[in-house]
Amino acid sequence: MAHVRIVRETPLPAAEAWRRLTDWERHGDVVPLTHVTVTTPPPTAAGTVFVARTRIGDRLGFDDPMEVVAWQPPRHCRLVKRGRLVTGWAEFDVRALGPGRTRVEWREELRVRGVPALADPALAVAGRWMFTRAMKGLLRDGS
Repeated sequence: MAHVRIVRETPLPAAEAWRRLTDWERHGDVVPLTHVTVTTPPPTAAGTVFVARTRIGDRLGFDDPMEVVAWQPPRHCRLVKRGRLVTGWAEFDVRALGPGRTRVEWREELRVRGVPALADPALAVAGRWMFTRAMKGLLRDGS
């Protein structure tokens, strides 16, 4: 499995950082070539399912279905990736550090079926780039 860990501080209050990170549809705005659809009714809780559909052109694409399996707002969320192509998990923790400082930690372990474990380091680098970009976009001012 490829392991990814990203830690960032933001001036956002913890509750606002949490709200932005758990706005699942917005993830599609910050992950290239991806659209996210929540398939279960609100509000988000353990059992919520959403699908990140990544597509290049009309014919090449895949679904990355995920289920929320731990939901402890505004501190901890864990997702399990239940796709045919991408498996693993993702989780993030949000912690207030004081006025104007919140720490966000995003962790993922993922495997792409059919890709040998030898490629895990390259997959981790690509994942770190993509998830860092996503986190920065979700936490950006004006979101």
